Amino acid sequence: MPCPLCDTDAPLIDIAVPGGPKGRVAICAICAEQLDAPQADHFRALSSTMWSEDAAVQVLAYRILNRLDTDWARDALDMLYLDDDTLAWARDVPADTGHRDANGVPLAVGDNVVLIKDLPVKGAGFTAKRGTPVRGISLVMDNPAHIEGRVEGQRIVILTQYVKKK
Repeated sequence: MPCPLCDTDAPLIDIAVPGGPKGRVAICAICAEQLDAPQADHFRALSSTMWSEDAAVQVLAYRILNRLDTDWARDALDMLYLDDDTLAWARDVPADTGHRDANGVPLAVGDNVVLIKDLPVKGAGFTAKRGTPVRGISLVMDNPAHIEGRVEGQRIVILTQYVKKK
């Protein structure tokens, strides 16, 4: 049986889809590893698999497409239709984690933010410029002052005091 997300014939593992009605879905190990930081090449099949009748698969597809920064993912997300309950589940985020942007607005997994200050990126040799968008952030759960996001193709840790929610 192929993976319902990437459509590859690989062994499937059962995972829980957080939020909402506590659904479960069986996906391949590569998909499971990339749920928080998806790579566009692996999830190219989402353009067709997102139409699954399984609400848990639809929720994962929505969340992954939100995190991908490609034209085809944005187009697929624009086409994806979810009923109100499934959309609420897809957007469901854990209770306030304490992560807040520079203006005190709560941040959640998958949010889009903008840098409000030029930030030198240690070890990467570049400066992330003010105004740079960071899409589909991840929260560092053990530190509410840190988030993770992709800037110039690099996954970096960013202090929440230097971002503003879009």
